[in-house]
Amino acid sequence: MTDLKKVLLSRAEEYFDYMVQVRRHLHKNPEVSFKEYDTTEFILHELKKMGIETERPLETGCIGVIEGGKPGPAIALRADIDALAMDEEGDAKQEFMSERPGAAHCCGHDAHTANLLGTAKILKEMEADIAGKVVLVFQPAEEKLPGGGRMIRDSGILQKHGVEEIYGLHMNPNYAPGQIAVKPGAFMACTVEFVIAVIGKGGHAATPHLTIDPIVLAAQIITQFQSIISRSLDPTEPAIITVGKIQAGSAFNVIPARAEMIGTVRAFSMETARLIKKRMEEIIKSTTEGAGGSYQFEFNEGYPAVVNDVNCTRRLEETARIVLGDDNVIKLERPMMAGEDFAFYQEEFPGAFFFLGSGSDDTESKWSWHHPCYNIDERVFLAGPALLAGLVLGR
Repeated sequence: MTDLKKVLLSRAEEYFDYMVQVRRHLHKNPEVSFKEYDTTEFILHELKKMGIETERPLETGCIGVIEGGKPGPAIALRADIDALAMDEEGDAKQEFMSERPGAAHCCGHDAHTANLLGTAKILKEMEADIAGKVVLVFQPAEEKLPGGGRMIRDSGILQKHGVEEIYGLHMNPNYAPGQIAVKPGAFMACTVEFVIAVIGKGGHAATPHLTIDPIVLAAQIITQFQSIISRSLDPTEPAIITVGKIQAGSAFNVIPARAEMIGTVRAFSMETARLIKKRMEEIIKSTTEGAGGSYQFEFNEGYPAVVNDVNCTRRLEETARIVLGDDNVIKLERPMMAGEDFAFYQEEFPGAFFFLGSGSDDTESKWSWHHPCYNIDERVFLAGPALLAGLVLGR
């Protein structure tokens, strides 16, 4: 595969400027989850220019199909295409900053899309050497439930093309361009979103004895939630409960009738998440009803845990060592608590998800995901397409 390595790295370098242009175009024109209409049309246009067969199983998002010249398995490569519902900042990106208020590619999905389009160019050019079929998945709505990954999987499009394995990546500012980080087994957490309304009795701040203060009750509930992690779960079982927003009240001297909270639960199995749900509701119920109030509680199960198939992960590592070098393969010891709807694919198809280094000291690329200044070092495009193409061509 040494000769193939040279070819792949050379092709990635050849198409580097193309991928940078694609990424910057998408960055300037972001679209949030389930609204990626222009993005989808752009991707379809690019794939058709390459001579790649396309299909559109959902309203947004699409797939491309490359038939190889030799018999072999069908492998899917996935990129997510949606932007975040937020505004962008950052001097380093002035020439290609988001031109759409309330939408920004501050998670790297623009780079994921550009990376897969660059991979598509390489694979189409070398399609005679492909053993089997490649399904290029440009997936919408990774950032919003129910998740575009679930919808693509449930559409039957991957099953129709006989997909046997699937691979996906995510930019990661904690590693340098040319590095990957991966781990077999549990890799990312399952995610849950919850909504809580604490219903009390409003009144004047000077007469709290005539009210049921939902702010005090909400504070008690939030504090007690942390005891679930430390006292209701096995200490070796990672889990998180985070209240991300609390809203109540309107004036200095008014005790409101209602306080609302939203947040997330992270764990590595839905069984653990459901245990947390049970304990959360017990705490909410006893706290509110004990004070004479009431509550509403929604617990929306989101994405399953990302669990990497051992064989796919080994194949990924072996390919990365050949294409990128041993020193650029980082084997993670622990999973992380972020979630990813790539997990829906893995419930049906063996697959591996990994991080591609996108951070460096000489750009604004050390900001974390979802930060308004998030950026990438575009040298990722010298590595990512060569690796993905190697997964297909090196079999």
